[in-house]
Amino acid sequence: MNAFTVIMSCFKIKNGNKISETERWVDVGYRNRGDYAQMLSNLFPYTFKFRGKKLQSIENFFQGIKFKDKKVQNYVFTYYGTQAVHIKAATDYDWKKSGLIYWQGKEIKRDSKEYEMLVDELYISAIQNPIYRGILSNCNKFIIHSIGENDKKDTTFTRYEFEFELNCLKDFIQTKKGVK
Repeated sequence: MNAFTVIMSCFKIKNGNKISETERWVDVGYRNRGDYAQMLSNLFPYTFKFRGKKLQSIENFFQGIKFKDKKVQNYVFTYYGTQAVHIKAATDYDWKKSGLIYWQGKEIKRDSKEYEMLVDELYISAIQNPIYRGILSNCNKFIIHSIGENDKKDTTFTRYEFEFELNCLKDFIQTKKGVK
């Protein structure tokens, strides 16, 4: 039994709502209750620069890379979170069929080391935003994400990749701060 399975077995329903946070962990989700749960979501609007592009949220990166056309991709970058999610209806390109995403016109295989490095750089860039850096710095709980896809073929970012990025970044920031 892995750690995620153990944590998920601890979820309880209280007044019809899923518990999003305990003293040990926080379940990140934009619709979940609690500051950590919402503010650590990729949908939360944080402005930061990534490779010369101003992004309005982490999610608009993951939505933008689904577009081949660099101009359209840059347009997607002007939106935040939930807005960017809905823009996908504006393309007939299905990255899932080819397994290819695009960064500024450059083709990248979704299941590649190059893609992993791009995402690592994205999250490191996101901590330029002082609010995002601050929430990670102050979160002393294990971060999970109970929703989302598990298979890389179905999503540009799995729930496990998300958990890994956030926990690593949180630990790094806290180590530098002297918390850990």
